[in-house]
Amino acid sequence: MVIIREIFTAKPGQASKLAKLFKRAFPADPNTRIMTDLIGDYNTVVVEVEMASLSQFEKEMEEYKSGKPDPRMDPKVAEEMSKYTELYITGRREVFQILE
Repeated sequence: MVIIREIFTAKPGQASKLAKLFKRAFPADPNTRIMTDLIGDYNTVVVEVEMASLSQFEKEMEEYKSGKPDPRMDPKVAEEMSKYTELYITGRREVFQILE
C-alpha cells in the first residue's frame, strides 16, 4: 500500500475554493482525503490518496495525462477541474509506502 499526497500552495484567497473543488471531484472515494492547513504554511491544500501500489498510481497518472474525461466524474465538475491550475501557485507530490 502507498499513500500519495498532492500538496498545493493556493493563491491567496483561493485555498477554500480549491479544496471544495477537489471535494466535489472525489466525493465517493473512501481512499481520498482533502485537507487544508490548520497550523503551517498558509493556503495549503492537500489531496491524500491511498492506493494498492505504485503501479496503480502510475496507471491512473497515464489515464489522467491522456486527456480523456474520467467516467466516474460529473461532467460539470470535470469542466471546473480543467481550470484548477489557475487556483494555485505551486505544488509537489509526496509518496509513502505503508509498512505492515
